[in-house]
Amino acid sequence: MGSEGGGSLVVVPRNFRLLEELERGEKGIGDGTVSYGMDDADDIYMRSWTGTIIGPHNTVHEGRIYQLKLFCDKDYPDSPPTARFQTRINMTCVNQETGVVEPSLFPMLLNWRREYTMEDILIGLKKEMSSPQNRKLHQPLDGNDDQRVEQKGLVLRCAIL
Repeated sequence: MGSEGGGSLVVVPRNFRLLEELERGEKGIGDGTVSYGMDDADDIYMRSWTGTIIGPHNTVHEGRIYQLKLFCDKDYPDSPPTARFQTRINMTCVNQETGVVEPSLFPMLLNWRREYTMEDILIGLKKEMSSPQNRKLHQPLDGNDDQRVEQKGLVLRCAIL
């Protein structure tokens, strides 16, 4: 009587997906050690987001609060957002100079699937903090106060000698 296997896949439009993520982020996630929300409520394209991770127990990250910027380009969720730590952190998947989470070193970004969310990225990074290769890595003296400067605010000067 019912149709056998001929189900069609419904693709949720980008803005609806981001509105769902915003609503979920505002409600809070799990135990409260991971959170996220929009940077600018006036951004109608919902591109710029801020995430927070409280370092996991029994690691060098315990007691630290890490701030991240997530940027969802026009191809999100088909393509992953970029993730960049604002707070200095020493992790194997993070570029030490820029704070960018390197997709080639973070499996979730490397093997991105449309079903993944910003929440999944934050939870994945928190798990990565607990991994054997990251749980005991020496961290900057104070990861909470040594914030990275916004790249768009930097002015580069060159001198030819």
